[in-house]
Amino acid sequence: MAIKFIESCKLPTRWGEFEMHGFQDSETQKEHIALSMGDVGTQAPVLARVHSECLTGDALFSLRCDCGAQLQRGLEAIAKEGRGVLLYLKQEGRGIGLLNKVKAYKLQDAGADTVEANEHLGFDADLRDYSICQSILAHLGITQLRLMTNNPVKVSALENLGVEVVERLAIMTGRTTHNEKYLDTKAGKLGHLLSDD
Repeated sequence: MAIKFIESCKLPTRWGEFEMHGFQDSETQKEHIALSMGDVGTQAPVLARVHSECLTGDALFSLRCDCGAQLQRGLEAIAKEGRGVLLYLKQEGRGIGLLNKVKAYKLQDAGADTVEANEHLGFDADLRDYSICQSILAHLGITQLRLMTNNPVKVSALENLGVEVVERLAIMTGRTTHNEKYLDTKAGKLGHLLSDD
C-alpha cells in the first residue's frame, strides 16, 4: 500500500489547535488525515485514536452509533493531555461505503442487526483495513501507542503491522436508547470490549 503525504496545516478546534496532516492512498485514491498535538515524534508512547469515517455519526450527529461521541472524546482526551494523534480513515460503514450504509440502515430498520445487515448485502461484518496506519504513523515518527479503542481486532491489526500498542484505553461514551442493540451486537458478534476494564 502506497500512502503519499500531501501537506500539513493548523486546525483550530473547540478543544485546542491541532496540526492536520493529509495523506492519499495512491492505489485507491482515498484521502486520510491525522490530527496531532504536541511533539509526537519522541520515544514516549503516544495517546492515540484510530477512527474510521462515519459521516452519519461524526457530522450528522446520528444516535444510531457511538462514533461521533468517540471522535469527540478522543480529541478532547488528546487536547487535555497536550500530546497525541487521531488518525481519521476514509472507510465509511466499516468499509462498505456511505450508500451501502444507507441500505444497511434500512435493513436494520426492519429488524436486522448491524452484522446481519452487512452480510445480507454481501459484505463481511467488518471490511476495514488498518494497514494504512503504518505509513501514516511512520511519517509522524510514532512507534508506540496508548490506544483509545474498544476493539481488540484493531489492537491486533496494528501490532501485526509492527506498531506497539503499550496500553489499550477504553473509550466508553455515546450509548443511547437508539444504539443499544448496535453496541450489544458489536460486543457479542464483533468482540468489542464495552466495559472500562
